[in-house]
Amino acid sequence: MTPAFDHGRRQSGILLHLTSLPTRYGIGDMGPAAFEWVDRLRDAGQAWWQVLPLGATGYGDSPYQPLSCFAGNWLLVSPDALVGDGLICARDCEGRSFPADAVDFNAVTTFKKGLIGTAWNHFRCGARSDLREAYAKFRIAQARWLDDYALFRALKTRYNGACYVEWPEDLVSREPSALARARRELSDEIAQITFAQFLFFRQAGRLKEYARRKGLQIVGDLPFFVSPDSSDVWANPEFFDLDASRRARFVAGVPPDYFAAQGQLWGNPVYNWDALKSSGYRWCLNRLHALLELADIVRLDHFRGFVAAWQVPAGAPTAETGTWVDGPGADFFEAVRREFGGMPFIAEDLGMITPDVTALRDGCGLPGMRVMQFGFDGQPDNPHLPHAWTHHTVAYTGTHDNNTTRGWFETLPEGPKQLVRKYVGWSAEDSHGIGAALMRSAWPSAAGLTIAPLQDVLDLGAEARMNVPGRAQCNWRWRWVDSAASEQALRWLAELTSTSGRALGPLPLSAPPAAERNPEGILLAVQ
Repeated sequence: MTPAFDHGRRQSGILLHLTSLPTRYGIGDMGPAAFEWVDRLRDAGQAWWQVLPLGATGYGDSPYQPLSCFAGNWLLVSPDALVGDGLICARDCEGRSFPADAVDFNAVTTFKKGLIGTAWNHFRCGARSDLREAYAKFRIAQARWLDDYALFRALKTRYNGACYVEWPEDLVSREPSALARARRELSDEIAQITFAQFLFFRQAGRLKEYARRKGLQIVGDLPFFVSPDSSDVWANPEFFDLDASRRARFVAGVPPDYFAAQGQLWGNPVYNWDALKSSGYRWCLNRLHALLELADIVRLDHFRGFVAAWQVPAGAPTAETGTWVDGPGADFFEAVRREFGGMPFIAEDLGMITPDVTALRDGCGLPGMRVMQFGFDGQPDNPHLPHAWTHHTVAYTGTHDNNTTRGWFETLPEGPKQLVRKYVGWSAEDSHGIGAALMRSAWPSAAGLTIAPLQDVLDLGAEARMNVPGRAQCNWRWRWVDSAASEQALRWLAELTSTSGRALGPLPLSAPPAAERNPEGILLAVQ
């Protein structure tokens, strides 16, 4: 379970969330566009595809605030794949138009909910009866989280989306008789929610298998904290620091940093690490198992939280008045090693990193992250500059939390702009091409793995930014509008990757020939 770049190979990849893929359904999904993207990455010599968390999103449509750490985002279910599976008809997908360059989450939610409802009605009335055994096995295998999640989602709908602490007290406290009554009354809704998860994991499994056959690996993302309004907190209150009414006593965030002068107030409940340790970290390990069903390696978001996390009293207006509270440290990773036999992780070691965080990362043998946009403070020993990188580094031009490189460069004062120009050997006066210039500096470096957001490959500006940390709304909406310029940019990426010695090697013998794909790119052998 050790990433390939730990064995002397230098490789590269692209960061692009599934929601950003171009489809005609208002949001990227796990259908033909995803399979075609795998092919295009492979053709460009890339070995890795990094995505953001794939959980069922809640507040602000953020993948870092999922309604469950185990459930998949059913908005990513592909209508084309449902048609291919005989669960809906092509005409069920017609009659709707969506923006091409941004996700309208409200419109997409209404559309996808209708399609999944149609698929469920067809399935329970006899369509694809050959899937019934697989569906039954899925429900049994995932029951430890699926039953609570489906009931949680059904109850949220009943109570008009209210946070679970606003529900009737017997449901908040999970009295068995109240839960049993709710399961009976909401059985139809629960069944449809459960079926949507079956569809998600069925399609996700196909996509991961296809990527594997093409020699491509997927980098997943594990948010450190969980959403305060989630089935995880509702069903497992003992693992979180809550008061008697099941509300968080403290919330998570980070102190003032590069991204936010007043820090970031995330609002997530903090963990009761003593209770988690007493259980052998079983809930945490199950969470990792679920994510590794979807990805080959996991980026551990906010890695420093395993050493100490910044917690703020609930109700504080900013994150400035918090304190550091110890995390589980090496004890947790020993449990991981025993469970998995290895450490399939990348440590997101950004922000306020202290020597004990570095010691934990190195003690676990984990590669850390470096981000070129953080490198131009005038200090020649800045660790985010390519000349400082070692092989055990995953290096980025920018991340989902950064502006695009072109947008970032346009906001720099003239002094730092000159530093950038001198370092990357770039003399153009405007900002066009600066993303490519940073990549030309990063790709020949010693870093074992280099990754760039697709926006930097495409030379896009601030309008293509994915997330602004600390801003609650209007994030996560960017979508890639494919064009001839995209093809030209991907050919350039292939050339850069080849000349930098990072190109993916020959296609594995197990990979299927092109004849085994239908015209839409979906592997026919995986049905």
